[in-house]
Amino acid sequence: MNFVVISPNYPESYWMFCRGLKENGAKVLAIVDTPYNQLKQELKEYCDEIYVVKSFHDYDEMVKACGYFTFKYGKIDWIESNNEAWLDLDAHLRDDFNVKTGFSLKRIEELQSKSQMKKYYKEANVPVADYRVLHTLKDGLDFAEQVGYPLVMKPDQGVGASMTYKIMNAEQLESVYMQTKDHVMILEQYIDGDVFTLDGICDENGDIRYLNSLEYVGNCMDSVLYQQSIGCYTTFEISDECRDIVQRTIHAFKIKNRFFHCEFFRLNHDVQGLGEKGRIFGLEVNFRPPGGFCPDLMNYAGELDVYRLWAEVILKQNASYSKLRRYSAGFVGRRNSIKYRFTVKEVEEMFKEDMIEVLYLPEAFAAAMGDVAIVAKFTSPARRDEFFKTALRRKDRL
Repeated sequence: MNFVVISPNYPESYWMFCRGLKENGAKVLAIVDTPYNQLKQELKEYCDEIYVVKSFHDYDEMVKACGYFTFKYGKIDWIESNNEAWLDLDAHLRDDFNVKTGFSLKRIEELQSKSQMKKYYKEANVPVADYRVLHTLKDGLDFAEQVGYPLVMKPDQGVGASMTYKIMNAEQLESVYMQTKDHVMILEQYIDGDVFTLDGICDENGDIRYLNSLEYVGNCMDSVLYQQSIGCYTTFEISDECRDIVQRTIHAFKIKNRFFHCEFFRLNHDVQGLGEKGRIFGLEVNFRPPGGFCPDLMNYAGELDVYRLWAEVILKQNASYSKLRRYSAGFVGRRNSIKYRFTVKEVEEMFKEDMIEVLYLPEAFAAAMGDVAIVAKFTSPARRDEFFKTALRRKDRL
């Protein structure tokens, strides 16, 4: 089994995917854009060979790397990065090297379209926010007249919360439309609800073999747009309703043999035309693990190793772990620009029995997750709530 892994050195913890592959019998062939002598020793130990390119954006270099691996080791069986930034690249290389174990480029481009996602949610019988793809300003104004304000405007294809706007009136709609008219944008009905995720690993039949759920404190859109604090945590339990919804979603999207990261809304209150408080709406499906160090939160929460588990599921169609012990693991993402009531050291001292680590995040993660992440795990909701309240308390809001 020749498995080409793209960018296993970023995020830094992704070297553990290589470890999982190697331990489950794969020949691990990595492509990196970092000088070899700067790579972690652990990554080197779990790769059969590492090919260094100057840039992942130079497709000719990527073709040469895969061509070299094919010449030396035979046909490539898998090409995967588990990274949102390189999903298109993975798919393009699969097409060119006749690798059938993942999505084609045509398929991945379709599934990355937020408007196209709606039809698959509907196939899964999961409700979605009403929407309109904008071709003209009149499209947006007509849609606003139909569903009312506020609305949310964002790129039909895009990652994270960049270029996402909350639209409150017609004047703002016109202004944002003029700023973004060179992009294909989607306008959605605003849903007043909490965002949560259902993330996991599915096998070759699309059956979920491992499932986790994240709840947010704050939201990613405000974190990116307004540089606010943010946090999230794994839940102690996942309801049968949520398990059923996400399994229907995975089957409708025909996701197989991979990690997935599905986002949903839960209504905060009854809304005429949308439903009762607690009703769940589909938001987005991503075909990779949740971002940043969230896979590590899964490990802390369940006392398992999702890096190994992923490799075991896709290579052997097996998921060998005992009944999970459910902690709630989470992080608080704090901004250097905000004055907090307690210092990081003070938070560490107050919650020393719950603490896992403090991370100073690189710029690529900091935009969405904060400059400093305080990571901890809890055995009770009350202790977890106290942690978030304390770590996020600001000096100007005593």
